[in-house]
Amino acid sequence: MSLSNKRLRNPLKNARGLGSAKDGTGHFIVQRITAIALIFLSIYAVGLIISMIGDDYATVRASVAHPCNAILLVAFSIATFWHAKLGVQVIIEDYVHTPFSAGALHLLNIFVCALAAIASVLAIVRIALGA
Repeated sequence: MSLSNKRLRNPLKNARGLGSAKDGTGHFIVQRITAIALIFLSIYAVGLIISMIGDDYATVRASVAHPCNAILLVAFSIATFWHAKLGVQVIIEDYVHTPFSAGALHLLNIFVCALAAIASVLAIVRIALGA
């Protein structure tokens, strides 16, 4: 068997230089880690919200400003938008085949998720610091 028969790439992929980017496993693992973190953080966030039902504004603000709650809410926000960015990235890679559209959508995905994460973290920090 010759060396070229041992490859698992078709001739068109060889001509274009396409193939494994050797990055898929890391992406997969990070997406699963954020999913597992979100299971616990979502339960915590929903429990926190349910516990504050019927409370007045000052009580809710004091509850969110508590350091433990603020840290866990920031972790929830970061994990949520990171997980969303990874998921939308996979969708774009699988279903958008035009290089320009895919590149533009990847950039839009990064900017929207980063902006939303920064805005949510800033809101929690402002509440926690009493601004």
